Amino acid sequence: MVNCIRLNSVLRAGGRALSTTAGKKQRPLVAETADQHHVTRNNFSDVQRVRHEQAKHSVLIGCPAKINENKFLKYLSQYGEVASHFFFDSNGTHAVVEFVDLQSINSFLAGTKIPSDEDVFVVPYKSRYIRLKTTEVGQQFPKCWPQFCIPMNSLVEKLCGAESIEDQAHLLLDDLQLTEESIRLRYLVSSLISDIATAYFPEASVHLYGSSVNSFGKMGCDLDLFLNLEDIKGYRSGKMTSPYSTEFWMRRVSSGRTAQQKILSVIGECIDSFGPGCNEVQKILNARCPLVRFIHQSSGLQCDLTADNKIALRSSELLYIYGNLDHRVRALVFALRSWARVHGITSSIPGHWITNFSLTIMVLFFLQKRTPPVIPTLDQLKNLAGKKEKSIIDGNDCTFVRDLNKIRQTANKEPLDGLLIEFLEFYGKFDFKTSCIDIRKGVEKNKPEAAALYIQNPFEQKLNISKNVNQSSLQRFVNLAQESAYILQDQGGRPSKKGKPWGLASILLPASADKGTSPKRKKKVSASERIGSLLESLKDNDDTGKAQPGH
Repeated sequence: MVNCIRLNSVLRAGGRALSTTAGKKQRPLVAETADQHHVTRNNFSDVQRVRHEQAKHSVLIGCPAKINENKFLKYLSQYGEVASHFFFDSNGTHAVVEFVDLQSINSFLAGTKIPSDEDVFVVPYKSRYIRLKTTEVGQQFPKCWPQFCIPMNSLVEKLCGAESIEDQAHLLLDDLQLTEESIRLRYLVSSLISDIATAYFPEASVHLYGSSVNSFGKMGCDLDLFLNLEDIKGYRSGKMTSPYSTEFWMRRVSSGRTAQQKILSVIGECIDSFGPGCNEVQKILNARCPLVRFIHQSSGLQCDLTADNKIALRSSELLYIYGNLDHRVRALVFALRSWARVHGITSSIPGHWITNFSLTIMVLFFLQKRTPPVIPTLDQLKNLAGKKEKSIIDGNDCTFVRDLNKIRQTANKEPLDGLLIEFLEFYGKFDFKTSCIDIRKGVEKNKPEAAALYIQNPFEQKLNISKNVNQSSLQRFVNLAQESAYILQDQGGRPSKKGKPWGLASILLPASADKGTSPKRKKKVSASERIGSLLESLKDNDDTGKAQPGH
């Protein structure tokens, strides 16, 4: 087990140090066990625990656009030692400040006053989101860390200067993956929402799941949150050891789903009424997995809060394990997600498109099919699990080994550029008509039911995570895979002598940007057809719900 105190100082941050006090630098938050591609052997639960502790020690401060950083830190130091801080710009300049101990947080909050606005009444809900005012003038703009991806055209231009497709893939990964600052901000937002939820349920906890924690998160991705009520002591009664017992007098409801809806409705109302910086709150309670959706304006994050999504949390950990077993996994997934998004194979809005989660599972399945396999199957991970790692959720077997150090490294040494081409060829000729994709077994199986694309849910095995995909969307994916494989093979993996986009950059160009590589012209879709497709997909998404992490 990784020592969590040590882990706190070695979590990765891409080789950079976060600023602490003026003139000093904190040790870079780089895992001691990580390689040059940020693959770590730190266990998911240990990382989660430390990140949550960092967030509890942190405050979010809205700052003036111009501020003297040294004087700002000197002001904060009167309340206690500052462990780290950084600035970012999202609807104004903000700072995330981590104090060494919780007493400093309490002291800082005790010295913060309630605003006095004469025209309106202030709702006196105190949180760790603070506004800083200053009378000083002549300040400087602080260095703000970006919270969103660089534009694709700038990224393509950058990739053209790389020496190999593998270098291109890792450059793309470095530019698109969540930064240390973004990760810390996400955990802080989660902690602020937890403060609201625990006002009603003090022993409950709020966890992150999906892209923010599964190692495949892209800058600007949504923040998925899960309110875990089963952390409440006494939620599961044990055996009676005495003739007498006591229990809390509580409301009874007809089902667990009804309880979730009521709880989320109340918490959603609190977020809307009292949550500083939380806007556009929607209570989507009739979805398969009820949720509250809102925008956390100061961070720029769209947040989804659910109350019963334990399987999605396990899926996030499973993807985290796969992403950290081999550096090629994340690089390949990020490259193919970017490729799919540029060409409209995936989309940020619901529809008949392949989702990021489905595409990631397709990549994992492909890597399991290599000789020798790059990654193990889910059943193989299950066989490595100990008794304490056994997990059954709602009748579904969610067991797998959680200690990365117990998983043997692969003997497969295929280069990343070869794997990219092989993936495109593999699915360019895959028998989608009769076969389904299953990462639990790592082999093709006959489809259990009719569907254009059938990808078996790793845990809820009766569900098809790609149920929303229609035949035309699948065929577009197949055609694009064949076309892109041809482009890369034709180039032979060599940089263009004429300065043209090559390698990964050449297949990240939209069809209109390079007419020579697009022999087929896209059929124009009318507005009525797009609306009809969207309405139909929303109906499908209501069946599959929010059980898919990593969008």
